[in-house]
Amino acid sequence: MTFATIKYETEGPLAWITLNRPEKLNAISKQMVAELKLATDMAQCDDSIRVILIKGEGRAFSAGFDLEYDANSNITDELYNDFDLIMRFWDSPKPTIAAVHTYCLGGALELAVACDITIAATGCRFGEPEVKFGSGIVAMLLPYAIGPKRAKEMLLTGNDRISSEQAESWGLVNRVVSPENLVEEARMVAMEIARNDQHAVRITKQAINTTYEIGRMRDALKHALELDVAIETTETDESRQFNEILKKDGARAAIEWRDSQMGFTGEVKKHDLG
Repeated sequence: MTFATIKYETEGPLAWITLNRPEKLNAISKQMVAELKLATDMAQCDDSIRVILIKGEGRAFSAGFDLEYDANSNITDELYNDFDLIMRFWDSPKPTIAAVHTYCLGGALELAVACDITIAATGCRFGEPEVKFGSGIVAMLLPYAIGPKRAKEMLLTGNDRISSEQAESWGLVNRVVSPENLVEEARMVAMEIARNDQHAVRITKQAINTTYEIGRMRDALKHALELDVAIETTETDESRQFNEILKKDGARAAIEWRDSQMGFTGEVKKHDLG
């Protein structure tokens, strides 16, 4: 099978999926979504595969979903396809591991959170900056991973500069290693899992996930997705002007325009209240 935006390789009981748009910081395009779904299907259908790993080619794991939407596509359909992709890693009967470096942002962070285990390289940046672009969260997994207080802090500020060490302390990732040891560390954890009884591994993963499902996590995620659809499909004067600048001059110019409308200068000023 030949892919254009990913690589699919097997190594004994391991299936390696590599995001392969390094020139775009592995931004997850519509084509990549389709290819990732096919790759996960291949791994599930291969009885020799026991663990699925995902990593990024080049300078970063992924900067998130590609902001360059196809004008002819249905935004609602794309959001549901994106949601389905992320939840495939959560639902996968076979354990899933993400090895992330440099950037793990937006939808890429949601994908990493959906994986059973996440290994991060030092120097990685985590965050979900969607509110900066007038967008919502596709798979609202963060509150379940790090709690509502920290999730609100990340999502409402659009903070995309959470360090690897902070992510580890919050429970976003399992462990942090040097960049040169990232792949080997992920391989070592995957092989530890692969050596165990596979029936026991799958049922144990199912039992852990079910503790959330019984608490109606799935219904909550679908409701949050419906709200995201409302965000993405509702145009305001602000969002229209922002998107026009975004398409013409890029993200930095669009954010600077919004800041200028609010009187922000990029600096936090102290005011004398006396």
